[in-house]
Amino acid sequence: MTIAKFIFFFIGTLLLSVNLYGLTQSLKPEGLTPDVLRFGINDVSISHDDLKSRIKKKADETDEQFSRRITYDLAAGIAHLKWQNYDPDKYHQRVPVWENYILYIVGIITPIPEFERYHFTNPQKSIERGIGICGDASMTLSGLLDENKIENKIVTIPGHVMVEAYIDNKTLLLDADFGVVLDNGIDYYTNATDELIGGFQSQLGRTGDGEGIVAKGVKGGTFQHWDGTAHFVTKKYYFEKAAYLLKWLLPFILLAVSFILHINKKTVAQRQD
Repeated sequence: MTIAKFIFFFIGTLLLSVNLYGLTQSLKPEGLTPDVLRFGINDVSISHDDLKSRIKKKADETDEQFSRRITYDLAAGIAHLKWQNYDPDKYHQRVPVWENYILYIVGIITPIPEFERYHFTNPQKSIERGIGICGDASMTLSGLLDENKIENKIVTIPGHVMVEAYIDNKTLLLDADFGVVLDNGIDYYTNATDELIGGFQSQLGRTGDGEGIVAKGVKGGTFQHWDGTAHFVTKKYYFEKAAYLLKWLLPFILLAVSFILHINKKTVAQRQD
């Protein structure tokens, strides 16, 4: 019992110390120079702190104005890291141990790619880290729209993820990865792919950078709607929530068990006396 008491105490103290250390750290990785980003020097035009201040809906903004603005802001403020090119720990793609040791351990011991290079379902965590691809941008956008009671759905096509927002009997197609807002839903563009391509090219100011993939998926009707992040990645969504609860709960449970064992030992010793 004495050995068990010290094991529980040691592990509980260690995990609590890791959590407390994590409170002093930033998820935002260092070294995001233009050469590691997809769009080079044009990749990030909004600072990390500026983006965090922009995600709140302004008092004078309509739902449509906010939806359009936040789509552009996320595209301009989240760094488009070349996702598969670097060690997963280099830019915090794998969740650091001090951020969440449960997600870190899963990313180490399992072969699941989504935990090795993690995509946060929590929009605040995604913005705090500040890197991502289309899935990150879309889950973040959908979460922010949900927070502001703006009806929306995540839309997936082969190779890309976007969001539809439904505002005042109007549907907007929002691409927070590229930074494109189109004035109709995805169903409309199944028969208007030239208009979709033109919208991407005019807003991006360039050609041949993904609009063809989007158009192909839309024209072929190979897209699917999801009722937010919880529907899109259900298991990971709830596992992430549980992991952030347990990372604090577990060390306190271990310390409590250690304390109970210590009290029981003292009680047994007193009875023997």
